[in-house]
Amino acid sequence: MTGKTTSNGEIKLDSINRKILTIIQYQADITNNNLAEQVGLSPAACSKRVASLRQSGLLTGFHAEVDLQRLCEHVLAYVEFTLEKNDPKSRERFSAAIMDIPEFMDCVRLSGSVDYMSFTCCRNIEALNTLCDQVSGDPQLGVQKISSRIIIDRTKWYLGYPIDKLKWL
Repeated sequence: MTGKTTSNGEIKLDSINRKILTIIQYQADITNNNLAEQVGLSPAACSKRVASLRQSGLLTGFHAEVDLQRLCEHVLAYVEFTLEKNDPKSRERFSAAIMDIPEFMDCVRLSGSVDYMSFTCCRNIEALNTLCDQVSGDPQLGVQKISSRIIIDRTKWYLGYPIDKLKWL
């Protein structure tokens, strides 16, 4: 592995690596030359650092955000799921099923009265209702209750973790 590493082979999160991760997270399409300039490295050294961060698994991928409003008709919603049983086998079955449904783009397990919440995108409300009916109607998934919350306005979307505000390990 190139770049700075610890004695056990893990990559060091020095100030330059932290800066690289912070910049790339918000600007995945940045050129290596621009990134190198911003972090004060040569392009070759910067490229090696980025490769090391990817190889270590700290930098897990890149994506592009598209303007869905201009591309297609759609409805965005948060869908909340309460399971009949919240035991490991029930959670495993539910999680496996959700992974196979692309409309459920993100799904998190929660504390409290709701077990899971998913950020969901469907072509319209009818498709969202059909999807929710399919999930709730599958007895193998053990879904007791589903609640949908339609997104009316996009005030702020997730654009990366505020890692520059968090305590680094």
